Order: sequence, then C-alpha cells, then structure tokens
Amino acid sequence: MKILIVEDDNDIAEILANELSVWGYDTVCVKDFNNVLDEFKAEKPELVLMDIILPYFNGFYWCQKIREISKVPLMFISSKSEDIDIVQAMQFGGDDYIVKPINIQIVRAKIVALLRRSYDFAEETDYLAFGNVKLLLSAAKLEFMGKVAELTRTELMILETLFKDKGAVSKREKIMDKCWQEENFIDDNTLAVNMTRLRKKLAEIGLIDFIRTKKGIGYYLKQTLGSRTDI
Repeated sequence: MKILIVEDDNDIAEILANELSVWGYDTVCVKDFNNVLDEFKAEKPELVLMDIILPYFNGFYWCQKIREISKVPLMFISSKSEDIDIVQAMQFGGDDYIVKPINIQIVRAKIVALLRRSYDFAEETDYLAFGNVKLLLSAAKLEFMGKVAELTRTELMILETLFKDKGAVSKREKIMDKCWQEENFIDDNTLAVNMTRLRKKLAEIGLIDFIRTKKGIGYYLKQTLGSRTDI
C-alpha cells in the first residue's frame, strides 16, 4: 500500500514517512511542488496526504487536479483549523482532514479507517489454507487433521495475516496494522500475549511450532509434516 506525502515542511514529511514505513506502508514524499500531479501519476499511490499551504499552488488546487483523473482517497493535513477550511477541503474533493500539530496515533487511526472505507478488504473465499491446515474465516476456526481450534477475533486476524504471507515473515507492524483495520487496537505487548495464547491453543490440536518467530522482525508459518503449500 503506497502513500504519497505532499508536505513542504521537511520535518513533518520525514516523521510521517518514517512512521508509516514502520507500519508497513510504502511512502513517497513529493519534492517538486510545481509538478505534484506528475509525481502522482508516476507513483500511482493508494492514498494521498496533502498539506494545504504549499509552494506554487495550494493543496486545494492539486486535489482538484487529482480528482480529474482519480478517486484515490485523499486526506488533508493542515494548520488551518477553522470550520470553513475543513468544509472547503471536503468541497474540493478531500476525504478527511487532520489539524496540525499532528498526533501520529490519530493520523494512523484515520489512515486505517479511510483505507477501510475506500477499498474492499473482503475475501473472495471463506477460508485460507497453508498445507493441510485450513483457516475458516467466517467461522473463526482453524482445522488440522480433523481437529478444530476456536479462535478469538484477534487470533483470527493474526492468523489471517500469516496465512496470506504463505510462510514468508509477517512483520509485527503488519500484523498490528491488520488488527487496526478491524478497529482492534493492539500494541507490541498485546500482540506478544496473544501470540503466546494462540501457540498454546494450536499445540492442543497437534500444531506444535506452527508459528515461528523471526527475532526482531515478526512471525511466519512452518509447514507441518506431510503438508503441501499448494493446496
């Protein structure tokens, strides 16, 4: 998921880019404020963060230009806090508005909510498989060799992320972001606690060491004996 940051304050742009990268987003900061539309076309982002007061042309102008060719979600971030400014931002095609000084946690929550509203996160199938282990999404269950583990909402979201990465490492930030998309706000400590409980639950149905840890990075799935990853 790529986010284009249109912000001429280098400090703010850098903070946003760094924090969003930690959460697993690809970020691009606009450098040429006379050609914002060209950079938008070249980068093809899924979300735009736009300041209002910019060199050459303001954020309202660039929002209108983007709206001529795209419906990509766009969030204004500005020090202008009057009601009329927020109304104008929406009228020019903005989808949300954040007032500076920014609170990075609020920015994150608003980004997650805006992406959830703008894109369809629904699955085409009702289950995911990794080898001979099946994750039932609607039922919130995991099946292995005829045995079933009942999952909490958080456990389901953790496993859904791991299953989609098909044995590759899922960063902790990516797993937490998935939970945030579903308005289940967890941090590093909460994730660790949930992972411990989940591993114990899976071990009870014979899935010992099914979830492995990549130290300092995240987690990944390990194939079970006799499993195939192409099922």
